[in-house]
Amino acid sequence: MEAKSEISEDAILGGRLRIRQPLRGHRVGHDAILLAAATAALSGEQAVDLGAGVGAAGLALASRIPGLKLTLVEIDTGLCALATDNARLNGLDDRVAVIARDVEDMDALKAAGLSPGSIDRVLMNPPFHDARRQNVSPDPRRRLAHVGVAGLLARWIATAAQLLKSQGVLTLIWRADGLDEVVGALQPAFGCVAVLPVHSRPGAPPIRVLVRAVKGGRGAQITCPTLVLNDERGRPTAAAEAVLRAGEALNITEA
Repeated sequence: MEAKSEISEDAILGGRLRIRQPLRGHRVGHDAILLAAATAALSGEQAVDLGAGVGAAGLALASRIPGLKLTLVEIDTGLCALATDNARLNGLDDRVAVIARDVEDMDALKAAGLSPGSIDRVLMNPPFHDARRQNVSPDPRRRLAHVGVAGLLARWIATAAQLLKSQGVLTLIWRADGLDEVVGALQPAFGCVAVLPVHSRPGAPPIRVLVRAVKGGRGAQITCPTLVLNDERGRPTAAAEAVLRAGEALNITEA
């Protein structure tokens, strides 16, 4: 666990959520909030955030959905301690559990109480940078959070498929240029795939895709209206502000 001097406490979602996180390494950004906004859930359901870090995405979802039960799964024990603090800090600890486990170790997840076929919703922001094509951070914690090794996406999706009930829903965020990889990894366990592209500004290619898929779903893939983060002058769009500051949900088709 980091010393207090190495931790910051930051307001996100327009101050609706407070997050303690390391000053060095991976820091909470737009991706976590976009992922939470794209995840639909209902009160009383059980959700799991795989690779949760300090818990920002899962806690943002839990704060939006009263009564949602949430498990945060993170391999880094220091980040797990911060995620536990963050659940308490935001008054969500009565319905949020944090477990220090490897997402790819299903036996360990079972031992921690996550039974196969028991979960309604899974959300995840897997490490998606390719070390062969992009510069890699020298910071080991930042590298672990950002850089995915070959086959990681398919293995994380396989874990989600095991955890989810039939017709349970997976939501994830990934690089836009890797959408084909995502769609391929979702087969054959998932269908009814919906994709929401995220653009940095009008006319620019998408930088992220938010993907929603249903375990055992049989519908055709659809593309939802895009989200543009900034206008031509670089100012946040009203749509982006509604999600990133006001905490509104993103409309990815809910079957």
